[in-house]
Amino acid sequence: MSAPEVKYTQIFINNEWKNSVSGKTFPTINPSTGEKTCAVQEGDKADIDLAVKAAREAMKLGSPWRKMDASQRGRLMYRLAELVDRDAEYLARLETVDNGMVIRTSRTSMKRGADLLRYFAGWADKVHGKTIPIDGDYFCYTRREPIGVVGAIVPWNFPIPLLFKKLGPTLCCGNAAVIKPAEQTPLTAIYIGALCKEAGFPPGVVNIVPGYGPTAGAAISEHMDVDIVTFTGSVEVAKIIQQAAGRSNLKHVAIESGGKSPNIVFADADMAYAVEVSHNAINTHSGQVCLAGSRTFVQEDIYDEFVKRSVERAKKRVVGDPYDEKTESGPQIDQEGYDKVMEMIESGKQQGAKLECGGNRMAGKNGYFIEPAVFSNVQDDMRIAREEIFGPVQQIIKFKTIEEVIERANRTSFGLAASVLTKDIDKAITIANSVQAGIVWVNIYGVVPTQAPFGGFKMSGLGREGGEEVLNEFCEVKTVIVKIPGHQGISKL
Repeated sequence: MSAPEVKYTQIFINNEWKNSVSGKTFPTINPSTGEKTCAVQEGDKADIDLAVKAAREAMKLGSPWRKMDASQRGRLMYRLAELVDRDAEYLARLETVDNGMVIRTSRTSMKRGADLLRYFAGWADKVHGKTIPIDGDYFCYTRREPIGVVGAIVPWNFPIPLLFKKLGPTLCCGNAAVIKPAEQTPLTAIYIGALCKEAGFPPGVVNIVPGYGPTAGAAISEHMDVDIVTFTGSVEVAKIIQQAAGRSNLKHVAIESGGKSPNIVFADADMAYAVEVSHNAINTHSGQVCLAGSRTFVQEDIYDEFVKRSVERAKKRVVGDPYDEKTESGPQIDQEGYDKVMEMIESGKQQGAKLECGGNRMAGKNGYFIEPAVFSNVQDDMRIAREEIFGPVQQIIKFKTIEEVIERANRTSFGLAASVLTKDIDKAITIANSVQAGIVWVNIYGVVPTQAPFGGFKMSGLGREGGEEVLNEFCEVKTVIVKIPGHQGISKL
């Protein structure tokens, strides 16, 4: 299987393809080879200004988008989902060359992206207000109106699902979007611009500006005509976005910013199953997953055997050509990501953890491939136990009691996800009710349904993505009070 032809590399504004105002381009690199795939137009502040202007025009009262029936908005979204399905194989192959994810995961990502669109399309004509029986002779009701122009800053690890997690609620609530895909993986997002036009969205509703975070991303965050920034990425960048929102127009901010998620294995768990679940919790997509089970807590009774079996499983993992159907893991995203993972592995060794296997560059590979690593004898104060690594590095940590593991699991500034593996329902529910995390799995890991909210406690984010709850992020609530005819109105001020 070969890499596909790249069809679009320009900026998409107002349903038109444009070169950057500056004339600059930037390279997108194939992480499997380290070689340049193509040059992409590099948007910056000037291009973001044009995109925001187009989006603001699309949001004017009386515009085709504002006048469109909510049910018709939903039909356009269903049509876009159909087009994603139609071109899913091309998009999957394009994602694999741009991102390095294995082809099976790329195909799953396209299906999930289309499913997200369909889910939010169903909500389009169900976003409504309430009537409220207030005191006095008044009729009171609320309206849920579009928040306005949405700035969406999309990460590189799962470009299409995370794009549609933002674009889905944006469109179903009647907003317009300015999207900045990650500079590492812009190609599938740019292609979606062509599908939006084909689906029939009016000009200015969806705008896509590839570029770098400190220029294009910063321009979105600081823009006075952007009403909300929705961002998925690091805590460091999330803080910069919040500060920019405060300095500009106090725009809303919705954030998902990673985690250091505990995966808790009790002695009564099925050993073989727990080893496999825990292995995949950290090694899926080469560990480049915000909700990865990156702290594996194992009860002391089974600790040694669990470590032994985890090492055996890690050594069997197939790492290599992401286009090969048998491959389980591809490369890290780029040189910077590779260097960070290798630096963290070295830190673990230096601080006294035992590297049981892996942690080396894959022999004979030109891209950014790392052998899956397993550390034992990990202590809570080690960097590998505290910091998000974003790589295939499993840390196996020993614990004794349920009370102890709850306290240690919560001893982190993150709170995105958690998991517990046990046959004891009392233990399972106690953990689920006690850990500080936005989502908790019992005897499974990594299931994130489209229909359920997803987001983090503490520094793992603000707000929720998915489910009905996310619609609150993309709407403003307006209260309307009407004097009932024939009655004397009295001011309540």
